[in-house]
Amino acid sequence: MNLLNGASFQRLEGAVNAAEMRQTVLANNIANAETPGYKRSEVLFEQLLEEQMGQQSPGKLAGKRTNARHIPIGVGTSMPTAQLSTDQLTKMNNNENNVDIDREMSLLAKNQLSYNFYIQQISHDAKMMRIGIEGRL
Repeated sequence: MNLLNGASFQRLEGAVNAAEMRQTVLANNIANAETPGYKRSEVLFEQLLEEQMGQQSPGKLAGKRTNARHIPIGVGTSMPTAQLSTDQLTKMNNNENNVDIDREMSLLAKNQLSYNFYIQQISHDAKMMRIGIEGRL
């Protein structure tokens, strides 16, 4: 049984990676809040994951491919990767910069809470596997 290769663990792993990338991007946005001509960036992951999960029908079975030469059966189970998006259209200041420091700081706090939740969930899942294997608390 591949406990750590399951879909839920892959989603958590992807979310942690996206949160790490988002932390870097938000810090970069904050650092360049006064840089003339700088355009803010953001990380897209949750939207991509929702779109992919919405495309899958609940009653349809998907085959797992263990080799690239296998024929795919049903819906693929690949995870989306986080994508970087830059907002080129808006501007906040006369210097063509579009970073709103208050918004970036609130997004940074939200991202930190999300990251902590994902790590706690992974830790909880690992603890439950350990309890299942050892048979004790």
